[in-house]
Order: sequence, then structure tokens, then C-alpha cells
Amino acid sequence: MPQTDLPTIAFVSLGCPKNLVDSERMLAGLALAGFAVTPDPDGADVAVVNTCGFINLARAESDEHIDRLEDLKRAGRLGAVVVAGCMAERLRKAVLQRHPDVDAVVGLAERDRLAAICRDVPPRGLAPGSARAPERRRRANAAAEPLVSIPPLPPGVPDDRERLRLTPHHYAYLRITEGCDNRCAYCAIPDIRGPLRSKPPEMVLAEAEELVADGAVELILIGQDTTAYGRDTPGAGLSLARLLADLRTRLAVPWLRLMYTHPASFAPEVIDRLAAGDPLVPYVDLPLQHASTAVLRRMGRRVTREDLDRLLANLRAAAPAIALRTSFIVGFPGETEAEFADLLALVREVRFDHVGVFVYSPETGTPAADLPDRVPAEVARARWDRLMQEAGRAARAKAAQRVGRTMTVLVDGADAEGRLVARHAGQAPEVDSAVLLPAGAAAVGEFATVRATGTDGYDLTAEPAKDAC
Repeated sequence: MPQTDLPTIAFVSLGCPKNLVDSERMLAGLALAGFAVTPDPDGADVAVVNTCGFINLARAESDEHIDRLEDLKRAGRLGAVVVAGCMAERLRKAVLQRHPDVDAVVGLAERDRLAAICRDVPPRGLAPGSARAPERRRRANAAAEPLVSIPPLPPGVPDDRERLRLTPHHYAYLRITEGCDNRCAYCAIPDIRGPLRSKPPEMVLAEAEELVADGAVELILIGQDTTAYGRDTPGAGLSLARLLADLRTRLAVPWLRLMYTHPASFAPEVIDRLAAGDPLVPYVDLPLQHASTAVLRRMGRRVTREDLDRLLANLRAAAPAIALRTSFIVGFPGETEAEFADLLALVREVRFDHVGVFVYSPETGTPAADLPDRVPAEVARARWDRLMQEAGRAARAKAAQRVGRTMTVLVDGADAEGRLVARHAGQAPEVDSAVLLPAGAAAVGEFATVRATGTDGYDLTAEPAKDAC
């Protein structure tokens, strides 16, 4: 722990890129309020966990991090523990019951007040700036009630400008919507983050310009449903296609990437934007969730198999080089072997570039949690295995087709073996495969022209194009 007179704060960020943007705003607020941010909670005045509460596995990960921080606090090596984010918003009572040494539970609407809340917490345990002496690290009043600050979510959308970014400087997430109106039967997001709210275009553009000025050469558009942008303000003339056109006009950024789209709200005008090309890369993150019309109907997805086939065909016709990322849920209540076979057939036919597969997780309070005909866990897991094998074959075949080609990549960093990890336009950070380069072949954060020389599982291996002739 570095010596400082400032109160020290450790921060754990969990969950999706939307949560990451919240974490970056929280960190900026804490730093501007006079906290010294430390990577190590051991000896810190306060530790914050920005939790994910989407599914059981995410909540278990959040609980594990909180458990470790409580252990440090009970050992006199941490002043206070603050829980924020989606799990705090949705399950505050459960958080307090499981974690008796948590000092504060902070909801999503209080994101920008986190610094003030953290300043109020230490006097119940450790005074700010006095955490250096071990004998003063124990909570002064063990009977004090934890602070709970979870007001209703506001009608507006959070302003995400001024962030202390956790991504590398060369790429950043640009959130254009908050909340969701889709009400898929399995999803608790509308109950956690509220209804759809679209950021005003000028706010999006100002934030984008700020991120580019901070060094980002790739902006990744995110939201619960980015293709629904503007649907909450009918008559205002807002749409994702128009926003993409504005970003293209206003920004000097090489790559724009579109993620978290929905097949039911994917407008033809957005396909036209993809066809227009730079700076919008030929890539779409399009969670389909299933292929059987009957299952899609039970899921509340508002599309049929025919709709999916038409959309996928239109995307490939407009942008033949497009890379498609999708995700599916297996084991949804009532899923039959025939319906699962429809899903396998879709993956086999479409040959997606990147696929994520999840076993259905019942979420309390969602319509799907009350559906009959639960699929046995062992059957759902077997279907997960089969679908992953099929998707893996397609992804490896897609990677093999690129061998020998010259491509532009963006270098993200180095792996444990010292190889450079880069991405071509058809790969998003963190979730997709990568292009592996020899150490020293290019500079981190910059674009390079390389030639693919082979495959390594889902990844490509490559060398600088001038050396690969």
C-alpha cells in the first residue's frame, strides 16, 4: 500500500461492458473527490464491488469477491466494504443477509453519489486517512446498521462522460441506451435497470469525441438493445441509423463496432449503414437466443425462424465480409429434442463467426421462472455440449478460411507467453477470438497490416505482411 494522506479505495468491477462503464464513472468520481485508488484492498480504507446480478453464476462470482473483502475487514486489514451495481439494486436484502459485514449497499441511481457515500461509511468503522495503523482497522461500532441507498431509478439516462477508463486507451465502450423494454420472458434486466432510455444524440457525440480525444481508435456501441435506440422518444426523429450517420460525420475514429442488437428491432437502415462501411466495421453482435419459432415465442423474442433467416440473409447480402456474433440459450422450459435440433441446424447452416451458449437459468420474478416442463439439468448440459461442438467447428473453419489473407489488426497487448494479442475487424475485445503475433511485431494500441499464417484453436496466428511474403 503506497503511503498517502488521502483516503484509499480499492475497486472490483464485475459483469458486462455496461457495468464496466458504470465502474469507470464511479472511479472518476472517487478520484475527483480525493480518494487514492489502489489495486489492493489489503490495507485500504474502503473497498467497492460493482456487482453483476444477471444470472446465478454472476451472482456467485459477486458473492465470492464480497466474501474475500469481508474476511479482510474482519482481520482488521480493510476499513469498509461497499456493494454497488446490479446485484445491489435487485437483491439488497439478500446481500445484507449473506454479508453481515457489508457497510453500504448502493443502487444504480446513486452511481454518481458513490464518493459521498464512501466518505460517510468509514466513520462507522475506520476514519478516512487513518487506515495505516493495524490497531485502528477494527470497526468502531459493530452494531451499526449498514447504509442502504437505493432510490428509484430516474427517468433519464446516466451521463457517462468523464471516466477513469479500465479498458486500454485505444478502445472504449460507448453506451447509447440504458434499460430495456423488450421484456424477454427469461430476463430480469428491465427490473434491474428500468425501461429503455436513449441518450440524446449530442450527449452521445460529446462523449464519443471525449473518448477519441483520450486516445480511443475504436468505439464499441453498447446498450441493453442498441437497435432500439430512439424508440422511447417517438416523434423525435431518433434512430440508430441516424446516430451512426452522425458519428460517421463528426468523428475521426477508424473503427466503430455495433454490439447488443436485437433481431426484432434491426431496421433496414442500419443494414444500409453496415453496407456503407468505414468507420463502421463489418461486424454485428446479434443475440438470437434460439432458432425454433415455438421457443422464440415462449421466450417473448417477437421474431420467428423465418424472420431470423431473412435478417441473416440481408446482413450477408449487404456486407458479404460481415462477422456475426450471436448467443443462444439451451434448456429453456419446454424445449424439445426437435426444437433443439432446429437450433443445431441453424448453427450448422449459418456458420457464425463467434457463438456464446448458455444453459437456461431461472430468474425469480421473470415469466419464464413459472413455466412448466423444466428441462432436466443433465439434458440441458448435454445440449450445451453438442451446440458448443457444432459452433466450435464452424468458428474454426471460419478462422481457417482467413489463413493466407492480409488484414488490418488492432494490437491490444501481450499474452502470458509474450505473444502480441491483436484483433481484425471481425473480432471484438474480451469475448471473441484473437490474432496472435510474434513479440515485437507491432506496437500496442496501433493498427498493423499482417498476413495470417495459421490457426491456434479459434485464434489466428499471423506475421507482419512484409515478412510473410
